[in-house]
Amino acid sequence: MDGIVQELGVGTKRGSDDLFLSNGPFKMNSQSSVNGNDSKKFKGDIRSAGAPSRVVHIRKLPMDVTEAEVISLGLAFGKVTNLLMLKGKNQAFVEMNTEEAANTMVSYYSTVTPLLRNQPIFIQFSNHKELKTDNSPNQARAQAALQAVNSVQSSSGLDSGMGLAGQSPVLRIIVENLFYPVTLDVLHQIFSKFGTVLKIITFTKNNQFQALLQYSDPMSAQHAKLALDGQNIYNACCTLRIDFSKLTSLNVKYNNEKSRDYTRPDLPSGDGQPSIDQTIAAAFGKEASLLGLSVQGVPGPLGHIAFPAAAAAGRMSLPGFGAGNCVLLVSNLHPERVTPQSLFILFGVYGDVQRVKILFNKKENALIQMTDGNQAQLAMSHLNSQRLYGKPLRIAVSKHQAVQLPREGQEDQGLTKDYSNSPLHRFKKPGSKNFQNIFPPSSTLHLSNIPSSVSEDDIRMLFSETGGVVKAFKFFQKDRKMALIQMGSVEEAIQALIELHNHDLGENHHLRVSFSKSTI
Repeated sequence: MDGIVQELGVGTKRGSDDLFLSNGPFKMNSQSSVNGNDSKKFKGDIRSAGAPSRVVHIRKLPMDVTEAEVISLGLAFGKVTNLLMLKGKNQAFVEMNTEEAANTMVSYYSTVTPLLRNQPIFIQFSNHKELKTDNSPNQARAQAALQAVNSVQSSSGLDSGMGLAGQSPVLRIIVENLFYPVTLDVLHQIFSKFGTVLKIITFTKNNQFQALLQYSDPMSAQHAKLALDGQNIYNACCTLRIDFSKLTSLNVKYNNEKSRDYTRPDLPSGDGQPSIDQTIAAAFGKEASLLGLSVQGVPGPLGHIAFPAAAAAGRMSLPGFGAGNCVLLVSNLHPERVTPQSLFILFGVYGDVQRVKILFNKKENALIQMTDGNQAQLAMSHLNSQRLYGKPLRIAVSKHQAVQLPREGQEDQGLTKDYSNSPLHRFKKPGSKNFQNIFPPSSTLHLSNIPSSVSEDDIRMLFSETGGVVKAFKFFQKDRKMALIQMGSVEEAIQALIELHNHDLGENHHLRVSFSKSTI
């Protein structure tokens, strides 16, 4: 919004109640001066709703609120025909296409306090009867946002003021391009911005992560669908596809990470269904940007997610650290056995490792630089407390922003390695399938790129030589280039992955090894 709506000068009345922006006037036809009622109301929290008008006055907006957020407040009630953002005063004026739509909007928000970015905002009628925009560059972003939203409304066949009779309060949600995990709690945080969420059920169907979400009323469901359908939860991925469900109510039996009834906190977690693990949740804050909506502090069992599409952490940031903090401090390493290469291979399962430094004077500690903070947090959530060479890893975000390479002539003993140009990076290619196959460490490993000349016995022998016990093996029926192998423990599987990922099997085939969600 910077550079679009500049500081607003509210002062001398000129002509027909012009509000002067830096690049020209924004005209508002009203019954009173801009220095009159609305201006005075800026100062107080308690005031009358005012006489009905097509123009709605919104106060107490967050500092960095977006045009799309403000527009979304009116979408469920009719067509938003104009918008004025008062950035300097954290306010906005929204013009609806009819006075009836504006009246419905104000009435609704008088009973349900609207929230933007977890901050309550205040909505009332304006004394202005109409907004008239000029062609100043300051209004370009607002007008572009209006056109985008209105085109979606038109294509959806949703006329302003459409009736809600018979419409279901239940939405069916499909998340496409699931490169990062979308948990039940993430959905609750996002969809709660548009009304009271009563129940959520998540499931996987046709290899897609889906959810059913029930609001307290159909209007909230319509509001959410209009605002969120087609939007990305994270940058360039996790796209929401939303339709109304044929169901009018959901029956939730268990409260766990797959289903939740917010009206029944007494429900059990279910037989064999793990209750929500909060141990890792405490370490995470979350900043998800969706139509400018800030979703913070989303809990979730990130280290134990069972979503088959992707068990990868999203655009997360630890409290007190920026999203760009990509260096991890790994401690409690086995100083005689650990190498930069072993850490590169293991942490490379969860992101592209750029540099590794084992500390010269304290070899049980290492610094690992990932490509970005998201990958660093993903690796930390999955690998913290896992056993490597007999010792549980201790992982934390480092205060360092980068791993420094040794200066020329500086003694290092090969403890610092630069992997920025490594051909073994799994996630360098945008849209790679590797994004969809990230899972917590497990005793079962997924193998790929196996040449036809290599037999089951060959592979069993190879993995036995890593010091572990091979408990089971199975080639994929439809593709013999892939197989599953089960080791005696998670620790044995971790060691086998480190030693055999990229192992040369001959015929120009290098073995690819990753953790699997499956069992044999």
